[in-house]
Amino acid sequence: MEKINEFKGINGNLLAFKDAVGDAEKITFAGTPGVCTPFAELFAYVVRDKESVFVTLTDIESAKKMELTPQGMQLSEPADPQADVVALLGGLSMPKSNVTVEEVNDMIDNILKKDGKVIGLCYMDMFKEAGWLDKINFDCIINGILTGYVLK
Repeated sequence: MEKINEFKGINGNLLAFKDAVGDAEKITFAGTPGVCTPFAELFAYVVRDKESVFVTLTDIESAKKMELTPQGMQLSEPADPQADVVALLGGLSMPKSNVTVEEVNDMIDNILKKDGKVIGLCYMDMFKEAGWLDKINFDCIINGILTGYVLK
């Protein structure tokens, strides 16, 4: 994979995702509970005109609709995870998630519609660090690098 675009800040990160999903009608996010869920809700908010679903780890039976509420995007009722885009969140590739690449690829095979896209959403090169770049057929990876400081 080669770098095709650069962005700064969370807004740039979100807009890169919005561009990557293009005219897709439905997106299924897959990630770890707790940590990835709020990131999925944030990314889903940016494309709130599209249908969004969240799958916990690779358990497609756990699929929940992401619904726009006055508090932002929230998980709601059970949903069909079949989608035009499968967005994998970086937490899946962390050792603590206990998810294998084979499980991820099986999930993708079961929910990605024909001619759909697989998008990686991660920070700090998680998919590269986990060795997943050659094991999952990503259409693109949107990677953010976090830096910061504390003032007192």
